[in-house]
Amino acid sequence: MKPFAYVRATTLQEATAAHAGLPGSRYLAGGTNLVDLMKRGVERPGTLVDLARLPLNGIEELPGGTLRIGGTARNSDVAAHPLVRTRHPALTQALLAGASGQLRNVATTGGNLLQRTRCPYFQDVSTACNKRDPGSGCAARDAVHRDHAVLGHSEHCIATHPSDMAVALAALDADVELHGEQGTRTVPAAAFHRLPGERPEQDTVIRHGEIVTAVLLPAAAPGAVSLYRKARERASYAFALASVAAVLDLGPDGRLVRRVALAFGGLAHRPWRATTAEARLTGAEPTAEAVREAVEAELAQARPLRDNAYKIALARNLACDALATLARRAQDGQPRTP
Repeated sequence: MKPFAYVRATTLQEATAAHAGLPGSRYLAGGTNLVDLMKRGVERPGTLVDLARLPLNGIEELPGGTLRIGGTARNSDVAAHPLVRTRHPALTQALLAGASGQLRNVATTGGNLLQRTRCPYFQDVSTACNKRDPGSGCAARDAVHRDHAVLGHSEHCIATHPSDMAVALAALDADVELHGEQGTRTVPAAAFHRLPGERPEQDTVIRHGEIVTAVLLPAAAPGAVSLYRKARERASYAFALASVAAVLDLGPDGRLVRRVALAFGGLAHRPWRATTAEARLTGAEPTAEAVREAVEAELAQARPLRDNAYKIALARNLACDALATLARRAQDGQPRTP
């Protein structure tokens, strides 16, 4: 591992100033991804600015019912929080579906959002990768790409985003709060990550030096239900081949969809919000036929590669099953808690 300097910040101002004043700086929170990448030589920071002592690990309810989850709140604490479990079970399920218990006890909310792709060609410094080394090429396109993207990819990158939590946040209409030298701003979680285009090295819209200070979860509508489903290679922890987070509100009549939100994971460079399917289902009765047609219309945008067309059927089945389950729960008035 390349030698690096270390700064332990105690305030936001101290952290951003240190990051700005030291060349090659990176923020460090749980370190579960960054330290691995440093060991592999993918990341070679000159300085690590440790955020662990910043007062950003709280989870609190704001006026109006919004939940504010601090940027350094541990994944295990968020998953177990009573207000998250009862109001936003899709988030609890997504967090519990990701990593191991040991990792969740260390990993943070901000770090989860900022984790890098697990594309093996990105992690292997001996291969070409536009995300790791812009302009070098994409070794994955003509090699083994069974786990790679089917939606939104470009000729420069076919990697997928690995977070389970981010998929749930996209469906739950969360916002990401960022703080930098220019002040504080919020970005919708569904727009926080970006598609590769010609700049695959840029995973998110975060600006240089900004810190993820919180995630804001809006209050859930009365009667709305949510869940997260994930398909993976093995029962123990593994990244998603495909996943889905869904929110369904049938309104007071319990028959027609008043609001639906659907997001896919494991299919694209970012959590994929299924706006086409949502538009088709809003105002309709969520029958099996209507749900299947809406999901298939969304996935018609997919451009599978040689080895990964199976992901389309996998995602379709996950989404149809998730929405059918939620429709039954909403009509039966079942509790939200996972």
